[in-house]
Amino acid sequence: MKPKIKDITAWKQAELLMQPAFIRILDHIRKELENSCWKGTYEEVQTPIPGYRLDLQYQDKKISINVWELCYQVCFSNYFSTHSADEGVEVDIDIKLLNQEGNVNWDMLDEKALKVVQNMMSDLPK
Repeated sequence: MKPKIKDITAWKQAELLMQPAFIRILDHIRKELENSCWKGTYEEVQTPIPGYRLDLQYQDKKISINVWELCYQVCFSNYFSTHSADEGVEVDIDIKLLNQEGNVNWDMLDEKALKVVQNMMSDLPK
């Protein structure tokens, strides 16, 4: 689901956070897969929005994950990938990810990205 952003300020904050979140998500996925029985590959996709899909495989199990969905979970405080695509839920920027100057709080962003990836890995079938 593509999140609905409330206003221009939130839009600018999202623009500031999305690329760093994407980079930290990919790095944490790489680290988690190093110690996992799951094998992961990325595929560029165009729908529903351009981005990347993480395809995970272990034995006969295959799981596909939209990488943007993980980034949205990092950047927004109220984004849950369980919303259906047509709900169009407005999202709130997780302001803890910004410092007092309005820049990226790298420690908080990295910590939340790690948690999102760990949650994703723990939700995989055993």
